[in-house]
Amino acid sequence: MDQLNLFGNSAPALSLPPELMEYHPDVFSAGESIALMQTFIDTMPWQQQVIPMYGRDVLTPRLTAWYGDPGSDYAFSGTKFNPMLWTDELLHIKTIVENHTKTTFNSVLLNYYRDGNDSVAWHSDDEYELGIKPVIASVSFGQQRRFDVRRKDNHQTRYSIDLENGSLFLMKGDLQHNWEHRIPKSTQKLKSRVNLTFRTICR
Repeated sequence: MDQLNLFGNSAPALSLPPELMEYHPDVFSAGESIALMQTFIDTMPWQQQVIPMYGRDVLTPRLTAWYGDPGSDYAFSGTKFNPMLWTDELLHIKTIVENHTKTTFNSVLLNYYRDGNDSVAWHSDDEYELGIKPVIASVSFGQQRRFDVRRKDNHQTRYSIDLENGSLFLMKGDLQHNWEHRIPKSTQKLKSRVNLTFRTICR
């Protein structure tokens, strides 16, 4: 795939490790994607979380909302999230994602990146509630953003891919245990992006 390269390296494009990652562009049409993004921006009860970092509490540089089945509580960065009930739009997207990935999900975390200043730092989704080898499906609506992945034990082994409007990116296998990922800040003037990460909380 032309979008995937070792970033900082001009070598030819590499293939995604199929046991860890899959990228599917245009799962949702451009028009539907923009319409869904705007609906979420206008109607979601967005919150800006406070998380501990380097001995002090800081605001996350993005807005979030958590939805899912009753009982699919989720905790990370010292905060526990109780899901709100699915909306019709979320259930519509969930059905398409499940059909595409052949995987069932019971929750979704929505992230609203308002501009290039919003980001998510290096991390892994390896919380106990997600199980041993979690499958996480990431859907992107709106502004294309760069997604970086690097090995925990060797930061020189890393990839970068542009997540496009309407795309689906699947993380699976040992990715969350041996790798970490981020959405970096950008100095460019970027528009809004809403990202949905579908997960399965193990009760």
